[in-house]
Amino acid sequence: MSATASILRVQAMLGLLALSGCSPAPAPVAAEPLRIEPLALPAGGGAAQPDLVATPMGDWLLSWVEPVAGDAGGQAPLRHRLRLSRAGPGQDWSAPATIAEGADWFLNWADTPHVYALPDGSLWAHWLRSTGPARMDYGIDLVRSGDGGARWSAPQRVHLADSAGDHGFASFWPQGGSTLGIAWLDSRQKAAAGQSGHDGGDGHHGGGAAMMLRAALYQGDGPVRSAEWPLDVSTCDCCTTDAAVTDRGPVVVYRGRTAGEIRDTRIVRLENGAWTAPRDVHADGWMMPGCPVNGPVVEARGNTVWVAWYTQADGMPELRLARSDDAGDHFSAPVTVARGPQVLGRAALARVGDRLLVAWLEEARAQSLQLARYRADDLAATPERRQVAVLAARGRGSGMPRLAAQGGEARVVWTDTVDGAPVLRGARVFQ
Repeated sequence: MSATASILRVQAMLGLLALSGCSPAPAPVAAEPLRIEPLALPAGGGAAQPDLVATPMGDWLLSWVEPVAGDAGGQAPLRHRLRLSRAGPGQDWSAPATIAEGADWFLNWADTPHVYALPDGSLWAHWLRSTGPARMDYGIDLVRSGDGGARWSAPQRVHLADSAGDHGFASFWPQGGSTLGIAWLDSRQKAAAGQSGHDGGDGHHGGGAAMMLRAALYQGDGPVRSAEWPLDVSTCDCCTTDAAVTDRGPVVVYRGRTAGEIRDTRIVRLENGAWTAPRDVHADGWMMPGCPVNGPVVEARGNTVWVAWYTQADGMPELRLARSDDAGDHFSAPVTVARGPQVLGRAALARVGDRLLVAWLEEARAQSLQLARYRADDLAATPERRQVAVLAARGRGSGMPRLAAQGGEARVVWTDTVDGAPVLRGARVFQ
């Protein structure tokens, strides 16, 4: 090789190194395989409707509803109570404590109580109480504890006291250090039109007045409502809602409803004291003449938002996942998490480090709880998928699974059955 050729070859190599930043791009570091272990829970037999949250203090809060034992005559129990247990990092669950108890509660497999912890250390909880006279007349009772759950405030009714019909499917978020945000589905428009409930409870609306989405802020020992807004005047009657907080404000996701019975997932955001107009996360175009009782879930970090939701827009059950990098203004095209006649949906969502976990239910020969792990910054990358558990429960008996995460650990809880009676199960998921 001539000297000139050698010089040209060296120059070409230097040019390639300059274009590549003077060093080869590092290959992505593969994540460790998911490790799933059973999680012992403090709830006894008969427990159902679990909720699970990771607190700002690094604790875990687990709540559930259980029946209160009947009398010695063996009569069926008429009362229920909302129970709470806390687990610190590396600690066992505390002895269960009772938040509230009543004989007039409205119990539903999908519309379940929630607990929450704000940065100031206050704890919040809600449950549903029958308001009568119709079976589907019920509302939201909200309570606060300022001493870690030893004492709770008197219940405050979130919806209008004189509004008939159903009010529920609530979601919480922190509006600052000491103020709670709550969004819920509200039937005041239906009541004004002389309608109530879910048109017989089967989810079919029959072209009547629509449910609406509302939100409010609560704070203090009362607790005291400091603001309230209507967010959307046409939503599904009985689909779960969810909320998360971005750097531009909290977002709420839910299932909308158009005059043509399109049931796609929508999002709104509270920014600078005002809520944005509802927008579709994705225009699935699912025409559904009734409520599928299968709402979306959301996770947020900074201004990145992830939403997972169930649809049958193409005629086949499907769980989809999409990401927004501008606090929910625009979303990428969704990826398919799971698809097929076995997919029930009822999704849960959490982020652990740079990974996103999606949990959902399927039912073929048996019902099962599934889990997928995605790269949070690249939903198109092939996810890792694991089966968490095979359930004895069928249909609605498994309720809604709950997933929460902090540090390098996630926890998931769900309802199963033993001899036909509900029981709570749990698992720990490690990165």
